[in-house]
Amino acid sequence: MRKNKVIISLIICILIMLIGCSAKENNEIDKVEDGAPAWEKYAQEPITFDWYINYSWYTTPWGQNAVSKVITDETGVSIKFVVPTGSEVQKLGAMIASDTLPDFITVGWWETQVQTMVDQDMVYALNLLADQYDPYFYQVADDQVIAWYQKEDGNLYAYPNSTYTPKDFESGLNAGSNQNFLVRKDIYEAIGSPDMTTTQGFKNAIIKAEEMFPSVSGEPLIPIGSDEFFEEGCNSFDKYLQNFLAVPYEVDGVYNKRFLDKDYISWLKMYRELNELGYLSEDIFIDKRAQLEEKMAKGRYFCLLYQGSDIQASQKTLNATNPESVYIAVDGPKNSKGDDPILPSTGINGWTITLISKNCKNPERAIAFLSYLMSEEGQKKVFLGVEGVTYDVVDGEYVIKPEVEKLLNTDRAEYDRLYGADDAYWMLQNNVMQDQWLAKTDPLMKSLKDWTIPYTEYTSQYDVVFDADSNYAQIDKKIKVEWGKTLPLLLLADSEEEFDDIFGRYTNKINEMGYDRLNKEYTKVMQESKSKLGLK
Repeated sequence: MRKNKVIISLIICILIMLIGCSAKENNEIDKVEDGAPAWEKYAQEPITFDWYINYSWYTTPWGQNAVSKVITDETGVSIKFVVPTGSEVQKLGAMIASDTLPDFITVGWWETQVQTMVDQDMVYALNLLADQYDPYFYQVADDQVIAWYQKEDGNLYAYPNSTYTPKDFESGLNAGSNQNFLVRKDIYEAIGSPDMTTTQGFKNAIIKAEEMFPSVSGEPLIPIGSDEFFEEGCNSFDKYLQNFLAVPYEVDGVYNKRFLDKDYISWLKMYRELNELGYLSEDIFIDKRAQLEEKMAKGRYFCLLYQGSDIQASQKTLNATNPESVYIAVDGPKNSKGDDPILPSTGINGWTITLISKNCKNPERAIAFLSYLMSEEGQKKVFLGVEGVTYDVVDGEYVIKPEVEKLLNTDRAEYDRLYGADDAYWMLQNNVMQDQWLAKTDPLMKSLKDWTIPYTEYTSQYDVVFDADSNYAQIDKKIKVEWGKTLPLLLLADSEEEFDDIFGRYTNKINEMGYDRLNKEYTKVMQESKSKLGLK
């Protein structure tokens, strides 16, 4: 009996050794040498990935233009983009519920559904994929970004685009902000280039602009434009306005309840008064991005608080038809003390994040492709395009071909169809890396960014997102949705008394929802973020 046990033990040991050797051999096949990009070995192996982009306005195709063709040649990867036709939240939620997530998913970093995907084990840990298949990933990823996005289990499930770390900001990099107060140049100058930093000055300018220019290009002028209204409010009338009014993010180490700021309330009341006088167009409450861009390209807005980079295509259209009708950045709303605005830079969170779904049947190819797009080779393609096709190297500088630049400045859709550079594929764009290739910049867009630089501060420490299933996330969502319902009512109130009544009911309701308790948690997360980023 004892002899049989010894034989069985020996057999088990031999099996374990064989399994270990087999695993080691397979692992050696899968792995590449440290430092060698995995994507290089796959160029002759065609594969197509489905890539979900959580923005209904994204329409750039893959496979037709010069950039995507070359990327496919170098990596073997083709992309089929998937975009929502209606609500982004509903589309992503439906894919999560039905477990039909595509290979890649790109969403805003703030979306609570990201944590849901992680909690439900629906996405790969990028670091584990990199460890097994592509150590090169660590050469092209930023250590500080990895540490920031690392979850409590030590894993990295997503990687962002457009990030600026504190060390980037402190290095003197002119990151600037993406928030501008914009006015249509010819109208602004025709009414005397007025001071619009005070509520009275702003109101007077709006009235005068409407009187002198009731219509533009045969269509009614929209005196005040804005970003689109959505479930949780409107950027132009909440956080952008608060930033221009220099409403502090924290007071004495406590996260500030910015919506309750007195100057902010005064400006909302001024907008309400302008609406009572007929100067707020109904369009701004219902238009989505497509309609905004169409109207901006016609120069129908006199002024608006908006994202500077998002008017690029419209600016080019206006400049081509009438250079005097372009939008310029000027001093916008200020608080009662006349303080300069406090504008956020793009921080360590970036703009969007990209994940790899566990529905992906070829995760080794997926992580290799991610590394390619993050690499200098990939970034050069995404930003500059293809040497000899979109640009030439002249005396060590990268110079865009004149005919390519002309098309970029006149017809962005056609430019994307033919060339696909200039961050048409922005999902992993690295602004810090791309800065080295800026041989020359569009002066119109540069002027908007340059205006913001003196007022830009690092604010990533104030970006708070709770785990989707936490009680705080639920309270936070309810309060934000309540604001989304309240903001239009405030702007459309028939009188100041009605405004006060609506705002009073709003504050009472969010207090009942647990606003004070939530703000304490905001403060805790803010302090933890400051510590993590090495900020005081």
